[in-house]
Amino acid sequence: MSELIFASANRQEAYKITKMLQDKKLRKIAPRIYSTNLEEKPAEIIRRNILEILGNLYPQAVLSHRSAFEFKPTSTNQIFVTYSYTRKIKLPGVTINFLEGKGPVEGDNKMIGELFVSSKERALLENLQITKKSGPDSKSLSLPQIEEKLDDTLRINGEEALNRLRDRARKLSELLDMQKEFESLNKIIGALFATKPSKILKSNLALSRAAGLPYDRNRIELFEILFNYLHNKEFKELPEKNLTLSPFRNFAFFEAYFSNYIEGTVFEVSEAKNIVDTGVPLPNRGDDSHDILGTYQIVSSRNEMKLIPSDADEFLGLLQSRHKTLLASRISKSPGQFKEKNNRAGNTFFVDYKLVRGTLSRGFDYYKILSSPFARAAYIMFLVSEVHPFEDGNGRIARVMMNAELVNKDQSKIIIPTVFRDDYLLTLKRLTNQKDPAPYVEMLSKAHLFSEKLHFENYDDLYNYLNARNAFYESDEGKHLII
Repeated sequence: MSELIFASANRQEAYKITKMLQDKKLRKIAPRIYSTNLEEKPAEIIRRNILEILGNLYPQAVLSHRSAFEFKPTSTNQIFVTYSYTRKIKLPGVTINFLEGKGPVEGDNKMIGELFVSSKERALLENLQITKKSGPDSKSLSLPQIEEKLDDTLRINGEEALNRLRDRARKLSELLDMQKEFESLNKIIGALFATKPSKILKSNLALSRAAGLPYDRNRIELFEILFNYLHNKEFKELPEKNLTLSPFRNFAFFEAYFSNYIEGTVFEVSEAKNIVDTGVPLPNRGDDSHDILGTYQIVSSRNEMKLIPSDADEFLGLLQSRHKTLLASRISKSPGQFKEKNNRAGNTFFVDYKLVRGTLSRGFDYYKILSSPFARAAYIMFLVSEVHPFEDGNGRIARVMMNAELVNKDQSKIIIPTVFRDDYLLTLKRLTNQKDPAPYVEMLSKAHLFSEKLHFENYDDLYNYLNARNAFYESDEGKHLII
């Protein structure tokens, strides 16, 4: 049986309702509204079923204004509906704000019963109406929120889609007598296209778009989550112990070896060591050999690894110059150039290539605030990895940027041994998909504790230490990194 039953003028239906009330199978929770749910509070039942209530009791009503985007009451339990009159009706848990206006028009979609919802174009015009109230009591979304919705259309579907939206809104504005609202909408869209002044824009996202640096809003929200987690934690400092050239380069070799192994560039350790020592690529594996050499060239230079960015432009420049060295031999992969087509890993789609510069620059704003060397390292590594700004080599360059933060503050660098690869990749994926930074930070902390012990003057001693702690095992072989 339905959770809600509505009053009826039909005598037979009215009798059934009366009988169920007498038998205590039904209760009245609001005028003309009954419920078979005898346990929950009326407010909870009404909030959950508010769209069904509107569709049954107010035929031809249009869910409009902010409610056309949100499809639920605001945090102060307000919902907004265009109807044949203006009135405020308070039900348990929800206040329905009826706003007099035109009923359903072409483009509006039918929802539940006789309830319609404003088309996107109509809803945008409605949300640009002048209102005295603000926040969750306002019928309208804020201007920054409207700008972000328009930017989403532009980012996801392109200029043609936004132009089509504008054309439909222009026609609707005549029908709904919302010409002033259309002029506001037209100015915002023009500013996003950079054909009208950007000073009218309010949101950071829209201003960045107008300035030619649009960014991925969802990724910036994710970076903020990681930033807040890192900013509110204390991390132990682990000073660098590889102070002389030989142990620093021994560490750098395994740093380069493991970083490439993670990405599928697989060599025997002895093969990789011979490539680094001689500078001679393996026959038939020239590009892979140069990947090892390029990575080692960067991470074995203390002067290079001490360089960290002071502003967004330096950040982009460092990324590109290091990537150019890293993939110097892979001309087809555009070393040093940001990607010009989108890339993905499995079901994970990385930042759109048109949004790379803006997303990196905007993400850099959080990096600047962090002070702990480990926090900055963890943040910048995820920032680069999540944006995936290059066609290839993104994981390796992300780990280079991470360790540069540590070298700059005389802290131990971090390696991710082969046996720890799944822990590394799965926690990155969890942060991306579930917005949970804790496992990622815990994983990196463990890797840091392990890496801090890797200070050996003799190469063979370091190799034997790593081997004894299962570092070279594949992660699916049931072995665990011994820290």
